Formats: sequence, C-alpha cells, structure tokens
Amino acid sequence: MVDHLTDVTSSDSHTVKPWFEGKLDFSPPVPELSMQGFRLAGGRLEFLGKRPVAAPVYQRREHVINLFMSPAQSATSGDATMVTRHGYHLAHWRGSGLSYWAVSNLNQAELQEFVRAVRQPTSASPS
Repeated sequence: MVDHLTDVTSSDSHTVKPWFEGKLDFSPPVPELSMQGFRLAGGRLEFLGKRPVAAPVYQRREHVINLFMSPAQSATSGDATMVTRHGYHLAHWRGSGLSYWAVSNLNQAELQEFVRAVRQPTSASPS
C-alpha cells in the first residue's frame, strides 16, 4: 500500500528540482522526459539505508516509475543492470557522481527506454 506517491506534485521540473533544496546534501537532476513519453508527476523524499534520497516520480500511461538518486560511493559509471523482484523491474546505474535506481512495474523494454532517456545529456533539467 502506498502512503503517498509525491511530496510535491508537479509536471514541471522547475518546481520539483528546487523542492529538494535544503532537504538533501546534493542537488538531484530532475530530467524533463515528457517528449520521450515519460511524464513527471512530482517528487518525494525517501530514506534508503537511513540516508535521505531524492525520488522524482514519472508516469507512462498508468505505470509509475520511481527514480531514486543518491551520491555514489564510487565514481565509476557503466551500463545499467536490470533485475526483477516481486513483479517490479529495477534498473541500477551510476553516473555523474550519483547512484540511480529506477523501479517500476512497467515492462522491462520500456523501463530500459526510460533509463536511456535519463542518461541522455540533453535530458538533464536546466539549472
């Protein structure tokens, strides 16, 4: 059961990105991906391993995609790894000093499409 999907509800990255300021010790990117078919729904603060992480929330049709971000422990980056757990697909990768986890019940091919869109340099939100 979901208590709440977003702490800030907006399809505008210029609203969601600043909302994270002061809540985290890093500035998470909030890519604008609507042209690729992934609508920004908002964002929330989550805690993973007792550490606050950014969680912008996207949607494709009726499917929700949670994008968890936190500072990476290592500077290495590479291809995303994909696993499936309890009907959810999880993609993990590192890049630009951050560790990313995308989690959704969206089919695996479309989640991989989402990961590619997030990783594109042109999808990064404006400053």
